[in-house]
Amino acid sequence: MRVTLEKSSGVRGAMLLPGRKQLFCLLWTIILLSQWVHGQHCIWYGECGNSPKVPEKKLNCNYTGPPIPLPDQEGQDLLQELCPGLVYGDNKVCCDTQQLKTLKNNIQIPLQYLSRCPACFFNFMTLFCELTCSPRQSDFVNSTQFSAFNKSKTNVDEVTYYISQTFANAMYNACSDVQAPSTNVKALSLLCGRDASQCTPNNWIKYMFDINNGQVPFAIDPIFSDVPTAGMTPMSNVTFNCTQSLDDGSRPCSCQDCSEACGPTPVAPAVLPPWTILGLDAMTVIMWCSYIAFLIIFFGVVLGAWCYRNRMVTSEYGPILDSNQPHSINSDGTDFVGDATCCETLGERFENCLRVLFSSWGSLCVRHPLTVILTSVVLVSICSAGLTYMRITTNPVELWSSPSSRARQEKDYFDQHFGPFFRTEQLIITTPVNASFVFSPTSGPDIHFSSILNITLLHQVLDLQTAITNLTAEYKGETVTLKDICLSPLAPYNDNCTILSVLNYYQNSHEVLDHEIADEFFVYFDYHTHFLYCASSPTALDDTSPLHDACMGTFGGPVFPWLALGGYEGTAYNNATALVITFPVNNYLNDTDKIGKALAWEKVFIDFVKNYDNPNLTISFSAERSIEDEINRESNSDVTTIVISYVIMFVYISLALGQINSFWTVLVDSKISLGIAGILIVLSSVACSLGIFSYIGIPLTLIVIEVIPFLVLAVGVDNIFIIVQTYQRDERMLEEELHQQIGRILGEVAPSMFLSSFSETVAFFLGALSSMPAVRTFSLFAGLAVFIDFLLQISCFVSLLGLDIKRQEANRPDILCCVKLSEGQQGTSEGCLFRFFKKIYAPFILKDWVRPLVVAVFVGMLSFSIAVVNKVEIGLDQRLSMPDDSYVLDYFGNLSEYLHTGAPVYFVVEDGHDYKTSEGQNAVCGGVGCNSNSLVQQIYTASLLNNFTKINNIPSSWLDDYFDWVKPQSSCCRYYNTTGAFCNASVVDKTCVHCRPMTTSGKQRPNGTEFMRFLPMFLSDNPNIKCGKGSSMDSVFYVFYEQYLTIIYDTAFNLGVSLGAIFVVSTVLLGFELWSAVLVSFTIAMILVNMFGVMWLWNISLNAVSLVNLVMCCGISVEFCSHIVRAFSVSTRSSRVDRAEEALAHMGSSVFSGITLTKFGGILILALSKSQIFQIFYFRMYLSIVLLGAAHGLIFLPVLLSYAGPSVNKAKVMAARNRFVGTEREQLIY
Repeated sequence: MRVTLEKSSGVRGAMLLPGRKQLFCLLWTIILLSQWVHGQHCIWYGECGNSPKVPEKKLNCNYTGPPIPLPDQEGQDLLQELCPGLVYGDNKVCCDTQQLKTLKNNIQIPLQYLSRCPACFFNFMTLFCELTCSPRQSDFVNSTQFSAFNKSKTNVDEVTYYISQTFANAMYNACSDVQAPSTNVKALSLLCGRDASQCTPNNWIKYMFDINNGQVPFAIDPIFSDVPTAGMTPMSNVTFNCTQSLDDGSRPCSCQDCSEACGPTPVAPAVLPPWTILGLDAMTVIMWCSYIAFLIIFFGVVLGAWCYRNRMVTSEYGPILDSNQPHSINSDGTDFVGDATCCETLGERFENCLRVLFSSWGSLCVRHPLTVILTSVVLVSICSAGLTYMRITTNPVELWSSPSSRARQEKDYFDQHFGPFFRTEQLIITTPVNASFVFSPTSGPDIHFSSILNITLLHQVLDLQTAITNLTAEYKGETVTLKDICLSPLAPYNDNCTILSVLNYYQNSHEVLDHEIADEFFVYFDYHTHFLYCASSPTALDDTSPLHDACMGTFGGPVFPWLALGGYEGTAYNNATALVITFPVNNYLNDTDKIGKALAWEKVFIDFVKNYDNPNLTISFSAERSIEDEINRESNSDVTTIVISYVIMFVYISLALGQINSFWTVLVDSKISLGIAGILIVLSSVACSLGIFSYIGIPLTLIVIEVIPFLVLAVGVDNIFIIVQTYQRDERMLEEELHQQIGRILGEVAPSMFLSSFSETVAFFLGALSSMPAVRTFSLFAGLAVFIDFLLQISCFVSLLGLDIKRQEANRPDILCCVKLSEGQQGTSEGCLFRFFKKIYAPFILKDWVRPLVVAVFVGMLSFSIAVVNKVEIGLDQRLSMPDDSYVLDYFGNLSEYLHTGAPVYFVVEDGHDYKTSEGQNAVCGGVGCNSNSLVQQIYTASLLNNFTKINNIPSSWLDDYFDWVKPQSSCCRYYNTTGAFCNASVVDKTCVHCRPMTTSGKQRPNGTEFMRFLPMFLSDNPNIKCGKGSSMDSVFYVFYEQYLTIIYDTAFNLGVSLGAIFVVSTVLLGFELWSAVLVSFTIAMILVNMFGVMWLWNISLNAVSLVNLVMCCGISVEFCSHIVRAFSVSTRSSRVDRAEEALAHMGSSVFSGITLTKFGGILILALSKSQIFQIFYFRMYLSIVLLGAAHGLIFLPVLLSYAGPSVNKAKVMAARNRFVGTEREQLIY
């Protein structure tokens, strides 16, 4: 058809224009309408048949019509609750009320974890609301597979969901930091099908939509794109960042759930670099320079003094001596007393009082020996009877932790309120078999598996585990099984025992372990794939394979791979070289019967594993009772060693006390019986001390029993040798009777004995001020034992000495004292050792050229020890407490080598905190609205510095779990509206209603009475598939030994107090000679510092055991030093060198033959002990104490006195002259 337009056709054209406009508008309207109709198109509506994959879930009905308004109020309320973004107009959506109910049920677990962060949960719900109900559903959801339901309806079996990549990323970013406090992992670890570190936006959404996860009734294939794809527009709704508030007023997520809200990442304090000078250790450099400077100054002064002395010889007796008289005090001296200072006169009078007192007392004891001995026996018996009340403490907490310490108080509080930490029975299993292999999955690279994960070995380990769970024991006629004592966190709903084992990934079943889906070409699913899945997602209820095997253990909880595997790096669990199987057993505070049942079963467990034999498995193990059992066995095995040690010392004492004058008088001169009596006196003093404190109710410790006899024997033997050897060197004066002679001798030596014993007693008693129970108990028992030993020695032993001398003078043999031999010549002799000290050793040590060398050597030792004192390690390796042949040693070794976890830490908020107020809640919790400095938030911040704080995981707070549990959106908190009783989430009952209304106030945290009303329900609830929250709390608490935090302070305090006490007592008992007390204290301090040097050289760590030994060292050192110093102070020789030589000759020989040789022989036997703790802390430290004490007391101290000893006390010199003038002893004071 041809149309020609003419000029006159304008009107006709004008008539056609409106028609064309109408046609254009109609076409545009049709296009818009078609687009609107397409935008309002649904792909489903309502529910139809059951899912073939998940039969308990429904498939949606295929529907391609427009959105439909919700028909009832319930549906509208659910839409408002779940998908408020879809509420507008007449609420036309692509889902009905039942679909909304299903959506609510399906999001219960994510709700309980993700709702901690409102932005995260909003984005998450947007994803599912748009999929389920959006009126624009067909824009981004496409149905791809259907199945028949009935004649009129079909099921939607598979859909494709087009999601904006930007939306997916934003949803993931808002949720990536959200924590799941009850499991100590991130929420995505529970919702992503793998560990949160391996979760990405895409694989998270794919996992949630995977039909194999057991939660989705039909397949959902997500497609991620930011541009239209295949004619579909990806869902790209608005998202919120975790730092943003929501439109409904919800606040930003907390720092714990949103790292962006935390501000700057905390920085650990910088580790102080080693203190160096010129690249060398600063203490070493300083002490080297100080030592060299000392040598230069010291040798310069010595050389100058030697030159000066060659030109002019003077005497320190200048004020005493007349220039025309020889060096003697045998002058008239009438003007001498006036020259003595007030302090010297006071000291002499005090010394004289002690001499007179002890002389009178010694004479009395010799004159009435039976009375004294019987009285001593009666008193000892009465005191020792207290041993019937003796209690021995072996609990490490009571030994090392002060009752007033923070750690001890917190542990006691925890035990009383939550019960003690559960008992642990654990096996660490490795294999000598080389059975490693490579697994080739259907996709991805090959994966190496270690030998221990070979399925054959896993079956063998499962047999072992099953055999252990079937063990039975007998206790008081009852049969005890593992189920009777084990930890069952979900009882009574699930009474399976908690077994932390990789085999619990396979439900502890050989059948599940053998599950496999394969064909002739590939293995698609088997124990390898299940292991890899469970290791990355231990809380999964389904491994997403067609087998649908669960990862959760049979006890209803997860088995985290770091608890069940060992010997791997990072998260390469497939390379683990050890399997760890742990059986937690309930523990009780004061229920002896229940603890007795656990002990009985543990004994059977230990015996079974000890005797278990499998050449393919290497097993190390430990039970809760293992350490105590092995310590007891160790103590029993060391009894022989200790007995031999003491027998050697006893034999030496018995033989060495006698002074044999000739072969024919050996039976008469020996003092075996007196030596045995002296040993019995020492043991009696120990028994008295133990008995007296047992009367009071103070418990003993193994340290007291092991160390105090050694200490008291050292002190007692020294005093015994001093008394006996002083008598043996003495000659009875004319007309002097035996009791007078012994009284005079006791008056000479008892002040020195009193000085050492009383110094040690006061030092030990002041050491009882220590906050460490073991040190305090040792100090109390040791102080009393030393003082009782002194009292018995100056009374009972003196009486026995008098009887023994009478026996010897009557020429009766030792032991067989009833027999009288023919009269022989009685006499006195100085003894070989005394003559050696007097004629050879003392003169040599005090030679002019030897003394400087001695000072140089000992100052060098001191300098070295000071340089390394800060390098002594602190702590006690628990392996040292075990015998060499203990099975626990292998366990300790493997524990350090393979395990990746440390002790759990609990922070307990004590009574009095008000949880019912918002302020009280915000001070503790870690979720939305909680204080930025709340308890949980501070711990979380500390966990970010795990290399510094050692807190490895995020904190778990029951309060945050309670808030999630009680939310009205959750199905956790419900009760029967008829009775008000709690209704568990797994219960299906129409009478169960939510605890709180779905209102604005109902969605807020519970306060006041509401908080307390629902709390008992929470505490009684157990987690289940529909509610992952609930209390189900374990009372986990490791004993925290606070000693290592305060050991340096405790050491300084105890040793400082002991030295201070020794100084004060020495000052008084040495006749107020202050300088003498300074020299005693200085020498003892040198010994202690040198002990630290030995500890560093011999790898002896500083801990409570070594601290007790150091306190004992302080006491024993008094024996090596005080006798020498006192002998020097009372000497009347003319020069310091002569006085030092006399003191060394007389007292040095007794100290050497007494304490040094006695202890040396006994200590050497301790090296044969099977106990490592005996070898290190007793053999090594005791040997060091004796050698250092002897070296300083018998070598250094005499030299020090010869250089810097106190001047002669003029009052004592004149008193000595007056006391002996006119007697045959007058010549001895020249």
